[in-house]
Amino acid sequence: MSQYVIGVDIGTTSTKAVLFQTDGTVMSSAYDYYPLIKEKPAFAEQELTDIYQAVVKTIKTVVTQTSTLAEEIAAVSFSSAMHSLILIDQEDQPLTRSITWADNRAHQCAERIKATTGTEIYQRTGTPIHPMSPLCKISWFKEEEPELFRQTKKFIGVKEYVFHQLFGEYAVDYSVASSTGLFNIHTLNWDELALQEAGITINQLPIAYSPTKQLSGLKMDVAAELGLLPTTPFVLGGSDGCLSNLGVGAVDSKSVAITIGTSAAVRMVTNKPYLDEDQRTFCYVLDENHYVVGGAINNGGVIMDWAKKQFFHAESAFGKLEEYSKMMELINTVPTGSEGLLFHPYLNGERAPLWQGEARGSFFGLHLMHENKHMLRAVLEGICLNIYDVLCEIIEQAGKPDKIIATGGFSQSEVWRQLLTDVVQQEMYVPESFESSCLGASVIALKSVGLVDDIHAIKEMIGAEHRHYPNPQNSAVYQEIFPFYRKLSRQFSGNFDELSQLQQKITPKNRVLK
Repeated sequence: MSQYVIGVDIGTTSTKAVLFQTDGTVMSSAYDYYPLIKEKPAFAEQELTDIYQAVVKTIKTVVTQTSTLAEEIAAVSFSSAMHSLILIDQEDQPLTRSITWADNRAHQCAERIKATTGTEIYQRTGTPIHPMSPLCKISWFKEEEPELFRQTKKFIGVKEYVFHQLFGEYAVDYSVASSTGLFNIHTLNWDELALQEAGITINQLPIAYSPTKQLSGLKMDVAAELGLLPTTPFVLGGSDGCLSNLGVGAVDSKSVAITIGTSAAVRMVTNKPYLDEDQRTFCYVLDENHYVVGGAINNGGVIMDWAKKQFFHAESAFGKLEEYSKMMELINTVPTGSEGLLFHPYLNGERAPLWQGEARGSFFGLHLMHENKHMLRAVLEGICLNIYDVLCEIIEQAGKPDKIIATGGFSQSEVWRQLLTDVVQQEMYVPESFESSCLGASVIALKSVGLVDDIHAIKEMIGAEHRHYPNPQNSAVYQEIFPFYRKLSRQFSGNFDELSQLQQKITPKNRVLK
């Protein structure tokens, strides 16, 4: 009898499930989308019922699409977005929506922690002090919403919420736990200093387990709705970032994975933790023997969407994909370096390399000769230079990789792929498959149920790759630009808080983002 595994990725704006054969072949996939709720400028939340229903719907769809028998499913495993926070009351009911990584309400708490216990907490947890982390968000509730804080029995994330709905247990994997800012990556347990800073006890957090931990015992009605047996193992899996690396085969320090979607990230898997004295990079646990060192970036594809809206006034007859393709063709007509126009893409605040929630973007070097097409190319180059900035920080700590693997929605653009290759000045490989987080989760499942011995088995499951080579002339231009770009970035960073306060002061209170 054939055997299959299902990888589920609970993302920021969608959940997807993929049914794989045990050799990594995709049999079926399903997506379900939900909105990001921004009731206030600094808020970014999601409805829990939307997320849970998306998980149920996508699992059910991939099973029924292929008429797969319930007994053929060896396991279901999960990836999820990091840094989410949900407050749960004494009756196991949510007191809040899911507060996502993009929520910036805890900025002042983050600055306070950074100035006091931040360095020591970072050295213990591997998570830079930033408003994204549940550590800072919990501190915000303690200070700003004391009544909600007092009512809270558990502080959990989206994956823990889903598992509690399915099995009635609060369980989290080491990978997701280590992105909370509350988990000690050296002892693989909740960190006492971080808990003290947050004002909570270990009993208010889920139990942390290995990513291969299995839960089973689905309720009969839930199992029937999903098309699974009640005894089907559900494997905890890991975080989307760690599993994305695993899913493209970047499972050792010889490889770096760059992911560009709405946001972006640069990550390297190592066999020991690397911690940066300047706290510029994170270090998360993948499993008991592997760590993921890198930096997450707020400003990826979302910034190109903004630039397209502002500077590329396409004919309405174009479809969305065709419009994007036309814009990239226009960008490709502009000389490398945008004739001296630089763009720092910090429109959405920034995590790596600055870790400043109040960061702001800028064009630098504007001249009368610059047109809309220069603005577009400068934005694209700025995103890529920012990614390269993070890559350089990782190389400083863990050494230069032999291979760079890039994934994400950006990879559909030949222009963007080549531009990034030129910026990083190294060969770049782009896998044909876009299901890296789900595949990574599935490999964790295969290991959990004994169908593979080690996560390195992933290398036999990855399909074809496109290879890109840097253009020496273009790379020479970026090599000259990058030190200046980086210097400006650090100079600007000392003014972001003051600028943010000024913007808040002079911006109308009823201003709505469009």
